[in-house]
Amino acid sequence: MIKQRRNPVEHAAMPGLKDDLQEGRITRRDFLRYATLLGVSTTAAYKLANTVNSGEPLLMPTAQAGNMPKGGTLRISMRVQEIHSPHTFSWLSESNIFRGSNEYLTYTDYQNVTHPALVESWDVSDDIRSWTLNLRKWKWHSGRDFTADDVIWNIKRCLDPATGSSVLGLMKGYMMDDAGENLWDANAIEKVDDHTVRMNLKTANVAIPEHLFHYPMAIIDPDEGGKFGVGSNGTSVFDLVEFKLGEKAVLKARKGAQHWKGGPYLDSIEWIDLGDDPSAQLAAFASGQVHGAYTAPVGQKDAYATLAGYNLMSASTAGTGVLRGQCDVAPFNDPRVRKAMRLAVDTKQALAVAHRGVGAAGEHHHVKALLAEAGYPDGVEIGGIACKKDPPWELAAVEVMVEQMKEAGIKAEIDLLPSSEFWGIWDKAPLGFTSWAHRPLGFMVLGLAYRSGVPWNESHFSDAEFDSTLTQAEGIPDARERSKLIGKLETIMQERGPIVQPIWLGRFTPWDKKVVGFNMHPTQYIFSHELALNS
Repeated sequence: MIKQRRNPVEHAAMPGLKDDLQEGRITRRDFLRYATLLGVSTTAAYKLANTVNSGEPLLMPTAQAGNMPKGGTLRISMRVQEIHSPHTFSWLSESNIFRGSNEYLTYTDYQNVTHPALVESWDVSDDIRSWTLNLRKWKWHSGRDFTADDVIWNIKRCLDPATGSSVLGLMKGYMMDDAGENLWDANAIEKVDDHTVRMNLKTANVAIPEHLFHYPMAIIDPDEGGKFGVGSNGTSVFDLVEFKLGEKAVLKARKGAQHWKGGPYLDSIEWIDLGDDPSAQLAAFASGQVHGAYTAPVGQKDAYATLAGYNLMSASTAGTGVLRGQCDVAPFNDPRVRKAMRLAVDTKQALAVAHRGVGAAGEHHHVKALLAEAGYPDGVEIGGIACKKDPPWELAAVEVMVEQMKEAGIKAEIDLLPSSEFWGIWDKAPLGFTSWAHRPLGFMVLGLAYRSGVPWNESHFSDAEFDSTLTQAEGIPDARERSKLIGKLETIMQERGPIVQPIWLGRFTPWDKKVVGFNMHPTQYIFSHELALNS
């Protein structure tokens, strides 16, 4: 075993990882990501990355606690969605409110490196099947000690199929039995002592610390039965003191609270919902009503650039949007129809029209022959595509794809819904367009969205070869070996997968120059305890 931060013994996978870095097969940021996952401390990982591979040195983020201004109320534009059930969060904005009050077991920073949080360190066995979580000595707001029992209850609740948590999609392959209904072993989640939990995996998986920061893997007080709201017991440095669905949420700093990384620096944070109309947010910035935003529509980037006193923060991401049909509903039950839909879409044009070229495009080619082979020689009507108004690029992408597919004989309508209505049916519509957030490891979203029978599998895609290949890939730390399986997964998706993927997203958002401590996270996470405001 190697103990993060404490044990100098090198994990069995580290020599190969350093060799990959030395030979240029992986980037230094990828090396940082995997080295820290294998238990190397952040400081040691940065030192190794800069020693093994020369070039512009990677600089480790430094704490600014002593220089941070204190006090004030920060106002952030973001949709205020339902937060009462953290283990079944579907949207990132829900977790940003929750995260001010409650910590996660780990956290992934804006450079995609995962760090300890409520788990202070972790140990991983050489076969990557035993992960020992060493918990931070911490207390709940109520004064009760944070313990192993709290962690075990939260993990087990997320893995209970009756809960409906998307965490099941990440962990099903290595934590559940073949039926996906129970833990694979009675000792799969083991209490070592009051501050140590061990996860004993059915199959190896390299990404456990990153899975523990998946935003529905929330740590909530077991005594509250899985619910969360104003006045809930938490573990972070703010209290949720006000919540109005679709309007506003308010976090207030706890008197005398101190985060282990420093903070809180603000007196309070107000999350303000400005609705579907993007002009309302632009007007709020122009009038100084808000200091920052969760996101901003790319079509208004030039307008935001003219506003005085704001920085435009940006990030390259693996975020995307997908058009998918449910694979157990005709005509999407025929993989030839799904492939024809993909090949009918010019993704370069979709990127240019829907997202002004900000991001990246896939590469498809126009064909119609597959429809005839599938029994639709005169084309096919695929029904209405459920999509929402906010952000505007989603509707623009759907409009482009509808026109392009029409030329291939694939006829579709657009079922445009208010965002609040779409949030309730996104995974139920037979045909729909859904945005997916960036994940720090590329294959994480495959488990969330396409593994058979998991809660976020909105397309109802089920492929035994895909499932087994994904589980195998998740347990391989060697980038060269894993890439062979990832290539196989990509081929499966392109040949018989359920989606049309028009673009990869680039993100941007405006923030007041008075705000201190904000970094644009590729997954759009906002860490309340890190933020401060100059007067």
